Parts: sequence; structure tokens; C-alpha cells
Amino acid sequence: MKKILVLGVGAQGSAAARLLDLEPNVGEIICADMDQKAVDGIVGGLTKARGVLVDAHDKGSIVAAARGVDLILNGLPLECTKNVLDAALEVGANYQDYAATTALDEDWVESVRIQYDVYGPKFAAIGKLALVGTGSAPGLICVATRDAVRYLDECDTIYNFVWEGVEAKRFLPFWWSPVTALHDMSQEAYALEDGKLIRTPAFGLPVTRIFEESETALIFREHCHDEPLHYSFNAKTFFKGAKNAYFKYAGVGMDFAAPLYRAGLLSHKKEMVKGVEVAPFDLVLQHIPHAPKFKDEIGEIIKEGLVTDSGCMVIEAYGRKNGKSIKVESHVLAPGLVESYEKAGITAEMYLTGQGGFLFSKLFVNDKYDQVGLISSDMLSMNQVDTYFSYAKELGITLATKVTSI
Repeated sequence: MKKILVLGVGAQGSAAARLLDLEPNVGEIICADMDQKAVDGIVGGLTKARGVLVDAHDKGSIVAAARGVDLILNGLPLECTKNVLDAALEVGANYQDYAATTALDEDWVESVRIQYDVYGPKFAAIGKLALVGTGSAPGLICVATRDAVRYLDECDTIYNFVWEGVEAKRFLPFWWSPVTALHDMSQEAYALEDGKLIRTPAFGLPVTRIFEESETALIFREHCHDEPLHYSFNAKTFFKGAKNAYFKYAGVGMDFAAPLYRAGLLSHKKEMVKGVEVAPFDLVLQHIPHAPKFKDEIGEIIKEGLVTDSGCMVIEAYGRKNGKSIKVESHVLAPGLVESYEKAGITAEMYLTGQGGFLFSKLFVNDKYDQVGLISSDMLSMNQVDTYFSYAKELGITLATKVTSI
């Protein structure tokens, strides 16, 4: 029986905890957060859980909560990642998180490299696994991309498309952490081009696609995200030599943030405004509502009305099979906002990210990992990919894949 510490019970952590509570191989779940209301709210609805307050900015606080656990599931902001990694090593636990951290070095690429090259050997030395980037994107989308390239002998180019098409009548530009969303949108993006990781302009390099999930053509733009970075490290071993990889984003949040970026209002550099020193980013963030995470507030938003309840996650992989040029188009199909609320009392973002992350945890609690060290979500074996999607199907998350000659 596995003992799991869910560290951070916001949108992702709470969704994962609810599902872990149903797993036969889970004996105890420790739900930890700085927010007593959040802890009480999740523990009250579970049968295997107990709550504890933890300040993750203090490694000792994490260690005290984590002693004796088999897995630490890190659902905290990225600045806490180093403390959680170090705590997992200290107590001898396996580790899982949702996104690549910027906490190990000022340069994000170097920070990820440190995870692979420094923390990987440390976890291997104690016979444990650290699994990073396991939400919906990165995470689910990376496993879907691994699945897509199975249809190719050689891969040239990978596109990851995400459209967040859920829009409420109330002002709510982001269904997940506004600070993380806006931070990503304030940065140049990353892409793999001709085998090299490069920076690309934020909101730049638009491409248009007509997907069945939308009634109109969608314009996807560059967005600073984990996937091209991880694919750049793993292209040869896991993506059949892919030389190009892009993450393209569209939706309400992008439409809201693009003019702010162009006006300089996502700048982190402080400036004087009428005698007051302020960073435009901080001022904008102050006026953005938080993402809903409690059932009652999600219900209120739905009751007020929705403009749209849609979205898509699509992978395109281009390459060759038996000497012929091939396009693989794979759609991740999952519940929208209303269906997610009806199924689990959560948002579609919480459903996809929490459930996507939970599926990696389910592989762990069912002893499906044979790796030790540190791997990212795009480094699963094909047997693990198949098992992942067999689990996903039980939650209403499926793949629809079309392979065509071009």
C-alpha cells in the first residue's frame, strides 16, 4: 500500500488527490498546503486522507510532512521546486511535479538541464524516480506526442496545439494560475529548429488551423512552454530524430494578454509612474481574478452563463514511413467545463491537468515504472504510453489519430 504526500491542494493537487483516494493500492494520502481552507476542503471529502499545514518555502517543513511517504506529488508554484526535490532526496521518496522549474538557475534551459544532469543521478543513487512535467501540457500532451511518432520511421517536425476555448460571461481570462500564465506570456518562446533550441517572439509565428473542435479557423501563436525544451533534449532517443518542434497556443487568455504584451504591460522591469515605482506586470496581475478551484464558485460561474465551452489539444507529427512522407494528426478528446463539473465538480482545466497528472501517479501506485533517476513526461516507454491511455480511457480521455500520406 502506497503512502502519498500531495503537496499543494489547489486545482491540480486536489483533483489528483480525489482520484488517488479511489486507488486500491493507496493506503494514505497526506494533503498539505499553507491554506487551511484548501486542506480542510479536500480532506473532508476523502476517506484515506489527513491534512497538514506545510510552508514549502521551508525545506524542513516539507521533510517533516514527508517522512515515510512513497511519493511526493508537487503541485506547488515553481519557486518551491528545489526545496521539494531536496526534501524528497532527504526522506528517500519518489517525486512528481507538473512543470519544468525555473528555481535551479536564472536561465530556464540551464535549470532544466540541472534537473536531468544533477538531480537525475541523485535520485538514481537512492533507487528512486523523479518524474517532471506531468500535468496536461506538459504531461498528457507529451505522452500523446510519443504515441503519435510511433506511426513514423523518422520524424521531421512536431507541432503541439492547445486551444483554450472555454469562456465565461464573467471576466475570467485564465482557468489556471494567472501569475504562471502571465509570466509565460511575458517571455519569448522556445522552439526546436534544425536540431537547435532557439528563442522565438512571444505571440509570434502565427499558424492557422481548422480543427473539428472549433466552428471557425483558429490562429495559434508561439508561447513559452516546456514541450519544445524537453523534446530538444530527447529528440534522438524518444522522437525519432525530430529536428523541429513547436508549442502553439490560442484562446481567451492569449487574446487577453497579447495587447498587454505589445503595450509593455507584462514587463517585470520597475518604472516610475507619478512618483511611484511599480512593475507593470505586478499592476496587471493585481487586477486579474484568481482561477476558480472550489465547487461552489465553479457552479456559480456556470450558472451565470458561458460564451463557449470548447477547446482542443492536437498533435501534428510529420515524417516518413516506409520511405513515404506521412502526417500524423492526433486529437486528445476530454470533457469540457460543464461535463467536468458534472463528473467531478471541477473545471475542464482542473480535470485535464489533475487527471493527466493523476495518470502518471497511477502508473506509480501500480508499479508500472522500472526507471530510476529523473525523467520528463515525454520519456515513457511505449508500454507505459499504452498503459497510460488505457487508464485515461476510464476517465473519458481518449485519442483520435489519423495518419495520411502527404
